[in-house]
Amino acid sequence: MIQILQTYFFMLTRSLGYTLILTLFALVFAMLIGLLFALCNVSHNKTLNVIGTVYVDAIRGVPLIVLAYFIYFGVPQGIKMLGFARFRLPALQAGTIALAMNCGAYMAEIFRAGIESIDKGQMEAARSLGLTYGKSMKRVILPQAFHVMIPSIINQFIITLKDTSILSVIGYPELTNMGKTISGNTFKSLQTWAVVGVFYMVVIITLSKVAKRIERRIKRDNK
Repeated sequence: MIQILQTYFFMLTRSLGYTLILTLFALVFAMLIGLLFALCNVSHNKTLNVIGTVYVDAIRGVPLIVLAYFIYFGVPQGIKMLGFARFRLPALQAGTIALAMNCGAYMAEIFRAGIESIDKGQMEAARSLGLTYGKSMKRVILPQAFHVMIPSIINQFIITLKDTSILSVIGYPELTNMGKTISGNTFKSLQTWAVVGVFYMVVIITLSKVAKRIERRIKRDNK
């Protein structure tokens, strides 16, 4: 184990960096997707409700690995079948899209629950002051809801970070993929995966501690 750390430490830390970059990109886009479909779900428009519900149910019903294969292999082939020039998504872009779509469906539920946790009187008061529905949501409801949702968002970040390991199947050079390479080079599976596990554990425990501290602060502020 020490020998693997000494020999491959730089490669492992670089792969961890790639993992964090992918996670951050995916989470940023997932928050935008989640907010969009959460607003659809809480809207009084039935068409928007259906769109939001279909997206959330469809994406949550498909395993991430299937979604990754579909985007990385299926979409380029579909574009080619339509008669367009040969097209191939790089692993980073395909992985970001797959993770963002998957995480976005769960973020939509987090945002929806956060918005619905705010007392309805807040919206009524904002509307009575002459604000439109959109401005009321932007200036009154969402800031309060986001304050409540921060711990859940951090927990989803942790889940997304762990889900990046699935994207080793499309060749993205994240931590798990590097573990496969090192294991194949050294034939020391036990030591290699122990090291990879420790790398994940350090990052995830750190994020978990941050989430708990923020949650305690929010509870203290609400008293």
